[in-house]
Amino acid sequence: MAGRRTYIISAVGIVSAVGAYLVGDIDVFGMLQTIFTLGGIYFLRKSNEKEEHGQDSRKISE
Repeated sequence: MAGRRTYIISAVGIVSAVGAYLVGDIDVFGMLQTIFTLGGIYFLRKSNEKEEHGQDSRKISE
C-alpha cells in the first residue's frame, strides 16, 4: 500500500486542481502548476521503484 498511496494522492490532487479551475477558485496557470507538480511526484516515485528492483535506468555505461 505504501507505493499506491503516492499514486492516489497525486490523482486526487490533480482531480482537485481541475475541479478548482472549473469552479473558478484558481486560474489556468495555477491548475497547470499543480498538475505538473503532482505529475512530477508520480514520475519520481516510478523512477525510485525501478532503482529498488535493480533496474537503474540512469546508469552511465562506459
